[in-house]
Amino acid sequence: MGQQSQLALLGKKRFLPFFLTQFLGAFNDNLYKNSLLLMAAFAAAESLPFNSDLYINLAAGLFILPFFLFSSAAGQICDKYEKSMIIRRIKLLEIVIMAVASGFILTQNYLVLLALLFLMGIQSAFFGPVKYAIIPQHLNENELMGGNALVEMGTFVAILVGTLGAGILTEQPDATVWIAISVVLFAILGYLASLFIPKATAAAPDLKINWNLFQQSLIMIRKTRSNDSVHKSIIAISWFWALGAAYLTQLPNLASETLKGSPEVVSIMLAMFIIGVAAGSLFCGQLSKGRVEPGIVPIGALGLSLFGIDLYFAITPATTTNLLSISAFVENAENLRVLLDLGMIGFFSGLFIVPLYAMVQQRTPANLRAQTIAALNVQNSFYMVVSALFGMVCLGVLQLSIEPFFLTLGVLNLLVCALIFRRVPEFIERFVARFVKKVAGH
Repeated sequence: MGQQSQLALLGKKRFLPFFLTQFLGAFNDNLYKNSLLLMAAFAAAESLPFNSDLYINLAAGLFILPFFLFSSAAGQICDKYEKSMIIRRIKLLEIVIMAVASGFILTQNYLVLLALLFLMGIQSAFFGPVKYAIIPQHLNENELMGGNALVEMGTFVAILVGTLGAGILTEQPDATVWIAISVVLFAILGYLASLFIPKATAAAPDLKINWNLFQQSLIMIRKTRSNDSVHKSIIAISWFWALGAAYLTQLPNLASETLKGSPEVVSIMLAMFIIGVAAGSLFCGQLSKGRVEPGIVPIGALGLSLFGIDLYFAITPATTTNLLSISAFVENAENLRVLLDLGMIGFFSGLFIVPLYAMVQQRTPANLRAQTIAALNVQNSFYMVVSALFGMVCLGVLQLSIEPFFLTLGVLNLLVCALIFRRVPEFIERFVARFVKKVAGH
């Protein structure tokens, strides 16, 4: 599927309503979460239930926790019932949560807003399995890569716009009013979009739901191991989210402490990474020509490491004590190299992640597809927590600076991907076949 034909999916009723629903959901999640974090960061100490550092870290953890707790239930429900109905109910829940949150945003009750962030995490945990399980039901096999490319592009652009939007809203004179209105408005728009999603029949209507969620999580994870390519694809996806979390968590410190950039520089660095992911995702859809192509994954893995390692050499600690504006920041050629590296890390992330999701969807039986995605979400969450702990150990306990930490990530990516490719030779075999075909074609 070429670039033109994958974008043509946005004109189809079987895809556009779903795309808009997931885009608005990801946007609103990040608008609410980042608005809350910014409000807490600048709030008077006496208005917070505890200090701002603890509050911000607790907020991040509470948003991830539901993926551990509820993904197993979400996967089973998604396989058992019709998926468009599930999506609409999830979006209705989002409206209720955001309507309640709007009142507490106006009164700035940070403890209740924290609890509501946990509820937003729950609805996101339920949306995750249905989001990826519905795609193969509405798209033909030759559209699967293009559809996943658009979804990944849309998700990362939504994250970027939601994050930047939160920054813009919190700077307004009546910030709480604007935030309260916005989160409810976008929740309603997401629900309206979901009304037009075509039906997607239940894949396993006779499934008996196991409400022992911890036991069911282990069962689902064990089931993924029956297909080695699916199992290793899941590990690779989880590794990607751990790697991405490690990079994105350190961007504010890299910008402000090492490079002496202003908050606007942090936004530009985040934008470069996410725009790179969006561009890489779309290019991957074009490169695959409509086929689910494992041979693209090693290209993504190699690019991730090369530009991750180059980032180590590109970072030149600033000598000034004043924070640099964007114009002053980009006057330094080494800083431009940092921005390029971040953009290319994002670009090769898109090449890495899109084929892996498509492989999981294509090679998982329909009656287990949502549960497999749920198992993937559980592992993603675990890997991201481990990533956070790894960062704390390297930067806090071992006192590494950010530069060697990024070098470590680049080298680790090479090692992890080499192990995965060794266990599933298909990735390298397809990569070599693509290269030989390209050479032979010339």
